[in-house]
Amino acid sequence: MAHIWGIEKGEGGTSEERMMAYFDGQLHPQHALLPRVIYVAHEGDSLVGYVAGHLTRRFACDGELEWIFVSPQRRRIGIASDLLHRLAEWFKEQRASKVCVNVAPANRTAIAFYVRHGAAKMNQHWLVWSDFSAAAEKSEAT
Repeated sequence: MAHIWGIEKGEGGTSEERMMAYFDGQLHPQHALLPRVIYVAHEGDSLVGYVAGHLTRRFACDGELEWIFVSPQRRRIGIASDLLHRLAEWFKEQRASKVCVNVAPANRTAIAFYVRHGAAKMNQHWLVWSDFSAAAEKSEAT
């Protein structure tokens, strides 16, 4: 995973230490609840992406998409949609329908991806799905 974190850091992503603290229960995003989950995408022995989320009460949401990342050379072939779909299934199992995600306003690619999968603007830095299971349905159609 160190290789993919090295790529992500260059894009302003998270650090290995921050991610480990998140999953070890030492780092708690505002209003975060347990449990937390991460799904990874592999091609052969290579990690090409991941998505992580947790339950929350932030902004009256049930869940929060914490991170999603796909290696630059593997983008635009459906990996992120597949990861989002799997996270949507997990949130559905947790009975968490309203899910939010923080995204930098300048990250137009991420915003377009989330909107394409059913998210709506909540405020300048946040998008929300009123029913995240719709993200799973959208990802099947894209």
